[in-house]
Amino acid sequence: MDELNIMPMTIADYDEVRALWMTIRGFGIRALDDSREDIERFINRNPTTSVVARLNGRIVGSILCGSDGRQGALYHVCVAEEFRRRHIGTHMVGWCMHQLKALGINKVALIAFPGNDAGNAFWKTIGWKRSDVNYYEFVLNEKNITRFIGEETDE
Repeated sequence: MDELNIMPMTIADYDEVRALWMTIRGFGIRALDDSREDIERFINRNPTTSVVARLNGRIVGSILCGSDGRQGALYHVCVAEEFRRRHIGTHMVGWCMHQLKALGINKVALIAFPGNDAGNAFWKTIGWKRSDVNYYEFVLNEKNITRFIGEETDE
């Protein structure tokens, strides 16, 4: 029988989580934000909110989750393709939302790139959508341009 465990992500999970990220088509990875050092800084700042899903010991899903003290944010929500449609993503999102609520956070946001068909379908299915705002971002470091997994490379 398969044993699913949802637990806090630690920096010790980084290599396995990054390997998972690199298999997700339409996923956006940034050279600086997604380096081991930057993920460690993020986890240290948000020690209870990021999560991994382990199935029989193997990481099959993960979410980087944090807060600025007012609003929570989900980043890099993913489940390995062969384990989708088993409610693993829903369980991880619920876990993160519970952790944020315990911190007094009442609102959670995320970004899903238009080309991430599986991700967008997931969010719409569980009722997440907001179309009354525009999102703006300014990259402070040109080395930190988003690279999309599955586009122009077969990584």
